[in-house]
Amino acid sequence: MRDHSGEKFLWLITGLGLGAGFALLFAPKSGRDLRRYISRMAEDCRENVADTGEDVVKKGKQVFERSKAVVDEALDFVEKGRRIITSR
Repeated sequence: MRDHSGEKFLWLITGLGLGAGFALLFAPKSGRDLRRYISRMAEDCRENVADTGEDVVKKGKQVFERSKAVVDEALDFVEKGRRIITSR
């Protein structure tokens, strides 16, 4: 059975985008004010995306470093076990 939740989410986002677009088009603002507003909103969104991207990279580096430490510890454990087995 297929899970349609991703498809439904995509349609929700599309509907929200269309609704926001129509709201901006029919808003009681002048063209100049509307362009300024859209420009500010776009800049805010760009900054949010950049900040989120930086956070994702930072978290990714942390996960990588933790994973590397776990792998190094596991390799040390395996090496100790190998030494014990070969010394007998």
